Amino acid sequence: MTHKPHEDMTAQVEKIVHDAEDRMKHAVEHLKHELGGYRTGRANPALLERIHVDYYGTDTPLHQMANISVPEPRVLAIQPWDRNMLQPIEKAILKSDLGINPSNDGTVIRLNLPQLTEERRKDLIKQVHKRVEEGRVAIRNIRRDAVEHLRALEKQHKIGEDARHTYEEKVQKITKQYEELAEKAQTAKEAELMEV
Repeated sequence: MTHKPHEDMTAQVEKIVHDAEDRMKHAVEHLKHELGGYRTGRANPALLERIHVDYYGTDTPLHQMANISVPEPRVLAIQPWDRNMLQPIEKAILKSDLGINPSNDGTVIRLNLPQLTEERRKDLIKQVHKRVEEGRVAIRNIRRDAVEHLRALEKQHKIGEDARHTYEEKVQKITKQYEELAEKAQTAKEAELMEV
């Protein structure tokens, strides 16, 4: 009898671990992207990433239809490539959760970012905590899926208990690593929010 089935099984188990790590990486990237949308005291084009505008009947991300610049530390300037989009862009910003009133001069929309109040900072930090917790839950769900796959393989007698245990430890180590990355993203965003 050849050792081929064993090698195939090792590849299958490695794939479970690799897929879990890949999904955790995406979960952390998604979290960082989400946190980028929270307004700090400074102007940052990333604030507008979640804003979509009705572009002649098509829901389009704002950054795909306008030039967004930071002329001053607390000002975002939005210059649409199509002037007819000034009104729809303004409407989308007002509808968003940014809480900023756009000023439209007929060519450029300016967003003046007010100083964050202590209350607003605390509120944003609560939102950040909630997002990070959702990220952690996503990471743990991925770990749970991987562990369930490994246990199913053990039940089917495709891998032994020792192998399952070894790979479970590997998955746990990866989980810890990505939970720490989520934690770092939270700490960085909180520091940014507390900056005056």
